[in-house]
Amino acid sequence: MRIATWNVNGLRAALRKGMAGHLDRIGPDVLLMQEVRALKEQLPEDWQEPKGWDCLWHPAEKKGYSGTAIWSRVGGGLKEVERGAGESDPEGRVIVGRVGKLRVVSVYLPSGSSSEIRQAEKDRWLGFFMDWAEPMLRSKIPTVLGGDLNIAHTERDIFYAKGNQKSSGFLPHERAWMGDLIDMGWSDVVREASGDVDGPYSWWSNRGQARALDRGWRIDYLLMNKAARNRLTGCFIDRASGLEISDHAMVVADLSL
Repeated sequence: MRIATWNVNGLRAALRKGMAGHLDRIGPDVLLMQEVRALKEQLPEDWQEPKGWDCLWHPAEKKGYSGTAIWSRVGGGLKEVERGAGESDPEGRVIVGRVGKLRVVSVYLPSGSSSEIRQAEKDRWLGFFMDWAEPMLRSKIPTVLGGDLNIAHTERDIFYAKGNQKSSGFLPHERAWMGDLIDMGWSDVVREASGDVDGPYSWWSNRGQARALDRGWRIDYLLMNKAARNRLTGCFIDRASGLEISDHAMVVADLSL
């Protein structure tokens, strides 16, 4: 089974840019999306109930903002388990689904880059998210937690670490939080597979030539509990999807289920 997570940077725009072609090329069985920024009813008619896919939608209350979704084309259907992370979730940041034996979580943690108020909201999420996720970590149900966490964990996960020490997404307490999440047992499968190298990056600024020169950040993750990690057969970041469709690339993993 192939699982992919993708911040699509607006689903309507992504579809216009040729998102369908990239889905055909990569072939995910389960797709976790973030920053959908649309109600189902606002999509082209043939994408409101896309042929061959079961869909869960968790839009933000504010139109054109945030939102998560899960799509599955695995036989047996897709069941919604939970919305939010044990808290009110008007921005549509977490949705949990079940696909057969697999539990999947699409996560879009807040960005704090626009203001101190938004950084405070991000820190509030960091304060409760880990405890909320811990029962899934300890569960025997294979669980994949995927999404845009808006944190580059180490200097290997950001092109220009020195100049971003005071940037939201690379603040010391954010990086420590990410380290704690991994140390408690969540497997960062892309880093484990890539080893001690720079990147691979999953997000690029539109400024300058950051995308063309691959000067990015790795802020999109597939994290797995032990039950899922034991079934992992491969993983990668698909840079092409981040160059043509969104400012984020798809992160992809294969599981033997």
